[in-house]
Amino acid sequence: MEKDNTYLFGIHSVYEALNSDRQIEKVFFRDGIDNPQIRELLSIVRSKGVVYQFVPVEKLNSITNGRHQGVIAIMSKIDYTPIEKMVEDALSTSKFPFIVLLDGVSDVRNLGAIARSAECAGVSGIILPAKGGANINADAVKTSSGALLRVPVAKVTNLRMAVYYLSQCGFKIFVADEKSDKNIYDVDFKRPIAVIMGSEERGVSESVAVLAEEKIKIPQLGKIGSLNVSVAAAIIMYEAVRQKYA
Repeated sequence: MEKDNTYLFGIHSVYEALNSDRQIEKVFFRDGIDNPQIRELLSIVRSKGVVYQFVPVEKLNSITNGRHQGVIAIMSKIDYTPIEKMVEDALSTSKFPFIVLLDGVSDVRNLGAIARSAECAGVSGIILPAKGGANINADAVKTSSGALLRVPVAKVTNLRMAVYYLSQCGFKIFVADEKSDKNIYDVDFKRPIAVIMGSEERGVSESVAVLAEEKIKIPQLGKIGSLNVSVAAAIIMYEAVRQKYA
């Protein structure tokens, strides 16, 4: 999957990228590597909140045949938006801004489909966790039909802190939960809102879900009991669109 991304390799190249404005998705270090330059590099990676991983040398060799010196940086396919700017722009450009947070949505095709619906529905932004979510790679961008290049996307090290921040900025926080007693057609979306969507397997993590002001569900008449997360997200987005034009 990483081959679909732009990458840099070698200590000096990765060091320069980290100290520039270039956006880095992840840094791979060779297992067991330890020298002063690597320790300095690792310190910078941690201070910037960049995701990193120690991997066997075979993993690095599979990404590049170049002299990687035990370190490879995978560059982001998009330019991430700081959450502060996302919120500021959302509140200044829309009377009823809508932000989507994805907790544990790891399938890139689901991410791409959500982004495509979000762009069509005029969603103000998508917030992803730095760890535990889908990477924005070529498959995600393709599935989104380019929407990931148009919708503001923020990547945060702590999803709970992002929820706190949105709440402080006046957003009402909802969490999608099929066990909720309240369905989306009984909710007032005509205000700044943020909706947290979780993976189909585990849903939204409890530590994040407890921060929501309200749990909402999509009413279902069949017996399967759950919708694909990208479909569920689109239904909720378009209920908000419907209310705006009602």
